[in-house]
Amino acid sequence: MRDRVTAQPEIVYQDDHLLVVHKPPGLPTTSPDASEACLVRWVAAQLPRRTNMHATSRLDGPVSGLVTFALTSLANRHLLDARRAGNYVRTYLGITTRDVSFTERAWTWPISIDPSNRKRRVAGPGKGEREASTRCELAARSDRAALLRLMPATGRTHQLRVHAAKAGVPLFGDDAYGGDRRVVLSGGTVVTARRIMLHCAGVQFPKMTGDGLTEVTALPPEDMAAVWLELGGDPNELRVGR
Repeated sequence: MRDRVTAQPEIVYQDDHLLVVHKPPGLPTTSPDASEACLVRWVAAQLPRRTNMHATSRLDGPVSGLVTFALTSLANRHLLDARRAGNYVRTYLGITTRDVSFTERAWTWPISIDPSNRKRRVAGPGKGEREASTRCELAARSDRAALLRLMPATGRTHQLRVHAAKAGVPLFGDDAYGGDRRVVLSGGTVVTARRIMLHCAGVQFPKMTGDGLTEVTALPPEDMAAVWLELGGDPNELRVGR
């Protein structure tokens, strides 16, 4: 069953070369099926004259947050160079219902294809192995859950989900990688995650002209904010950046 799209995308930053769009959960970034709605087709409809438009980042369908688009070939090269230099920074927020015993970790397990399911990935050596690096920080903690701040240095398929699972802190709602779908609080209240509780909350990259950085942030959608509140968290903890 496909995820239900609960909101429309929103353009949150645009200049002559670059575009940043807030993708809602349930909408795939791309799709080989011409009849299926996806973020790339939505952006193309908004900017029909931008024939060189290219998505330079991707989010899994259930994941919400910021996706960057290059509107020119120059911008595409600019972001590629920024990635290689480590100057293209993405900050994600993820909720886990498992115990987090650390304040900061660097995860460097390689990502490989799951031999039992080619659509999934595993942390460790194997077929299609590629190096991967993620920095994880404990952003906040409630009585029943923890909020993780995740910063990938690479962009492998399912990287954050696989790394979090390998570290013993799978994301809430990510049952494909061992995460809980629901938890029962001490008073008997049941909290359910209807999707993976992961959101790209911030992107930062060098300006195309001149010095300085472009920084764009976006709060998680209402569904994730509501889950964090139900788990005893403070919605103000879902902010990143300035």
